[in-house]
Parts: sequence; C-alpha cells; structure tokens
Amino acid sequence: MNRIGIIVFAGVCVLFVTSWFLKGSVGDATMTEGFLITLSAFLTLAIMSFLYKDNPYYKFAEHLFVGVSAAFWMTMGFWSTIVGNLIPRISDSLGAWFLQPKGEINYFFLLPIFFGFLLLMRLAPKGGWLSRWPLAFIIGTTAGLNFVRYLRSDFINQISATFVPLVVDWQGFGHFFGNLSLSATGPLVAMVGNFVIFGGVICGLIYFFFSKEHTGWFGTASRIGIWVLMVTFGASFGYTVMGRISLLVGRLTFLLRDWLELMT
Repeated sequence: MNRIGIIVFAGVCVLFVTSWFLKGSVGDATMTEGFLITLSAFLTLAIMSFLYKDNPYYKFAEHLFVGVSAAFWMTMGFWSTIVGNLIPRISDSLGAWFLQPKGEINYFFLLPIFFGFLLLMRLAPKGGWLSRWPLAFIIGTTAGLNFVRYLRSDFINQISATFVPLVVDWQGFGHFFGNLSLSATGPLVAMVGNFVIFGGVICGLIYFFFSKEHTGWFGTASRIGIWVLMVTFGASFGYTVMGRISLLVGRLTFLLRDWLELMT
C-alpha cells in the first residue's frame, strides 16, 4: 500500500471510530447500535465508491457480502433441508437429538446423501469425474420439472391472455353511444386496449415470419411489430431500472436519516 492509500485508510478508520462513538452516545442508542449503523453506512459507501473506480474498499464490501450470503444460505440449507427434512426420516435418535418432531422413516432419503457425497468429490484431485453423475441428474430433473412449469406460465398462460374479446359488453349502437364514457373501466377503453393487444400480437408474429418478403402491407405490419417489441423491451427495462432506483433511494434514505440524521 502506498503512502496515499495509508493516509486514506487512516482517515477512514478515524471517521469510522468517530461515527461509532457519536451514534452510540446519542439518545438511548447503545454502542452496539452505533457500531451496526456505522458499519452499515460505511459498507454502503464502500459499494458506492465503485462509481469512482475499482478500489480495495469496494472489493472488501463485495467479498464480505458474498461470503456472508454464502454462509447464511449454507446454514439455512443445513437446518431446513438436512436437519428439518432429512434426519427425521432416516433416524429417530438423531431427530430427537436435534429436537425435531418424529417423522416417518424412509430410507429412500439415503439416496440424496449418496449424491451429496458424490458432489463433494468435485473437491478431490482425482475424483472430480464422480461429481458429474449427480450434477447431470440435478440438471436433468430441474430442467424437466421447470419445462412443464415454464410451459404453463410463459407459454400457455401468455397465449391465453391474448384471447380477449374485441367487443366488450355490446348491447347495440344506441346503448354504446348513449353510455359513451372515457372511464378507464368503461367498454370503450376496454375495447381499444383489446384491439391494441390483438394488433400488437399479430404484428409481432408477422415480424418473425421470414418465409415471406417484408414488403407492402406485410412489411408495414412487420415494422409495427418492431415498434411493439421495442416498447415492450423498453417498458421491461424501465421497470427493472425503477426497481434498482428504489433500492438506491432506500440506501440514500438510510444514510441521510439513520446515519447523518439530516432527514426526519
């Protein structure tokens, strides 16, 4: 570490200790609460420091987050899957030792234990090939189960959602024009929306139809399909960005309100 890095590190340590004691001595807060608030604030700033450039503080916060997350989910997996689901089904004595309710003994659960040990062979210098068998079984089973689920949610349900009535609550021209309304729940707005869905789906499908040259009315429909796709992708991207912005607002609120107390 060069001289500038040492000076910056010393300044960060001084600011951390100062914030710790200030937050721990204000009001009814304890030193533990002050330490946790200060640590959260400095880790947030360490992650945000990547906007300037890659630096050791960002790497430390990143590695700490990944390590703590991995340890947390490993612990949750052990207590929920192994202790809560596996042990009571293979041994009553072990289940009682872990204070788990007695379950029905099923030695079929020994099979995932065997596969689990084979997966750990990935860490062995000469036994890595043994981990391919359980890994292939996991990937194949997951792909088969998710195929049916995604076929239902991302294919069948989306196709069913496009089967919308083009004429909503039709009771004749007199009734339609006599009760004409621009209300969001009215039949006019519903019909316009259904026509947009119908036309957008047809034009989007025409864009991906390459067996016919995209000229004339077919080309016009194809270009409309491009606009429909771009609007859809833009809306999806905007929704994702807004989700990330809400996370940023939450962290900025924490820094300004809970740490610096500049907001009420």
